[in-house]
Amino acid sequence: MDFLDRVLVYPLQQLPFFLITIVIAFTVHEFSHAYFANKFGDPTARMLGRMTLNPAVHFDLFGIILLLIAGFGWARPVPVNRDNFSRPRLMGVIVSAAGPVSNLLLGILGAIIYAALHASGVIGSITNEHLLRAVYWFFNMFIPFNFFLFLFNLIPLPPLDGYRILEDVAPRPIRGRMQQYEQWTVFLFLLIIFIPGLQAYTIQPLNHWAMQIGNDFFQMFFKLFGGSSL
Repeated sequence: MDFLDRVLVYPLQQLPFFLITIVIAFTVHEFSHAYFANKFGDPTARMLGRMTLNPAVHFDLFGIILLLIAGFGWARPVPVNRDNFSRPRLMGVIVSAAGPVSNLLLGILGAIIYAALHASGVIGSITNEHLLRAVYWFFNMFIPFNFFLFLFNLIPLPPLDGYRILEDVAPRPIRGRMQQYEQWTVFLFLLIIFIPGLQAYTIQPLNHWAMQIGNDFFQMFFKLFGGSSL
């Protein structure tokens, strides 16, 4: 147990709530890409069984293990063939943005539910210490993690959605230049992720912003539901 606590990003007792969070966040993210791609005329993901909310088809085992021990991981990317779109650039932007936006909406939904539970007094009425701790752990992972995924995936570096959005909106000459250097910018992405010194200027600020956004949404909805100060 002590070994696992040292290896894992979260303490072992909090791990189930983190796993539930990433199952929901990653599954909805990838499903959203597949859904809008199919909606716009590309059946590739649907034909491969990816247009589903079944987590098993979206998860990459190595990516999840790395997420648990290093704090960074991934799901299986949804294949998209933009040649099937009637308006490839516009529809490509929407399909790419669908994943991050789904995480934004999940974060907002989590904040609404958590604020409602607080404002209505439901959480205050919980006398079971273990249940109260479970509710606290889940929402305080689920809300900021989804906001983090929203912000992180908008970074304009491959293989993230933000890069695909930038690629689709860029003029043709710039798009060609981006594709020419794409393999090198992937290394820049890896440096940002894995070098601790750089994380202080990249990943850590995103974590801070995600927590701040989550808290701001929670406070806003808490007041809307008539809650007094906590």
